[in-house]
Amino acid sequence: MGVKISKILVSQPRPAIIEKSPFYDLANKYKLQVDYSPLIKVIGVSPKEFRSQRVDILSHTAVIFTSRTTIDSFFRICEDARITVPETMKYICSTEAIALYLQKYIVYRKRKISFADGSFTGLMEQVIKQKDEHILLALSEPHKPEIPEALMRLHINYTPVILARTVASDISAEELKGYDMLLLYSPWDVKAICEKLPVDELPTIATFGEGTLRLAIDSQIIVKASAPSPAAPSLAKAVDIYINQVRQGKEVADVAVADNSDKEEFIRTQQSRLAKKSRLQHAKQ
Repeated sequence: MGVKISKILVSQPRPAIIEKSPFYDLANKYKLQVDYSPLIKVIGVSPKEFRSQRVDILSHTAVIFTSRTTIDSFFRICEDARITVPETMKYICSTEAIALYLQKYIVYRKRKISFADGSFTGLMEQVIKQKDEHILLALSEPHKPEIPEALMRLHINYTPVILARTVASDISAEELKGYDMLLLYSPWDVKAICEKLPVDELPTIATFGEGTLRLAIDSQIIVKASAPSPAAPSLAKAVDIYINQVRQGKEVADVAVADNSDKEEFIRTQQSRLAKKSRLQHAKQ
């Protein structure tokens, strides 16, 4: 049987309008205390750290952004180095929200800004549309290898550059132990809690995203709720289902990693399509 849940920590910034958070409804439904506090923070690299990578921004014609922090860091570095980003530069973003954030620095024009739906395959589809560009891939350190690996396998002309670093927040081990459940949103959240507490002293864990779940299980952490899934598209829904089962006295099974071959199949399909296009172009010449 699961542990009674009455106090939850969501490893995200506190929403500007708390009543619009799905966890607000969850707190009212089960009389929970829900706190918000990121377990990690992402900071931009220094100009010196950027220069050590020997990357020439102006030799690129497009940039891939998957976070707002890397956007801030990119334009700050350009300003420090007195680099004028040409108006012809194209931007490929993982979500519409990240694309719209570019308005802080540039005039938003759809012809040079494209965005995906937040999924890996969606981002790759946008990149493939720009496959003839020389692309700069803006990364945070550490980062998941799937995007660089996919670009390499698809023979995309790209350069990776580290523009931000992830570091642990200042929350203490005792503060973490004061919660009944921790909601983790990234693999870096998993690393942060493992640095602060032994696995057997952790509260009940819920995770969002395949990478977060996989690292938690690899770290010997027992995960009791996870999203997205067909039953729980959001972490709030996954936690709702878990608490409901616990309060009914049901035994809740540990979450396991599903074998997801969709990404691999997508890459193989795109490799085949691009190779076929290349053969046809050569045949016409």
